[in-house]
Amino acid sequence: MADIVDLAGGVIEETVQHGLKQIVRYTGISAKECEECGEDIPEDRRAAVKGVKVCAPCGALVELKAKGVRRL
Repeated sequence: MADIVDLAGGVIEETVQHGLKQIVRYTGISAKECEECGEDIPEDRRAAVKGVKVCAPCGALVELKAKGVRRL
């Protein structure tokens, strides 16, 4: 019979796995212009985030929308 520690460990593992699935991962070639606003994406961001398609400000908004935030 499983004790409370075993059950908690299972819940924690499920929560971690769910959180990891929610992370936006870009793949492929980085865009030079943001798909949302059309501004240039800085070279540093393009090098740091492989396959990035949006600038940092738009990326923050995309993440908030994915979390269900409707208004800022």
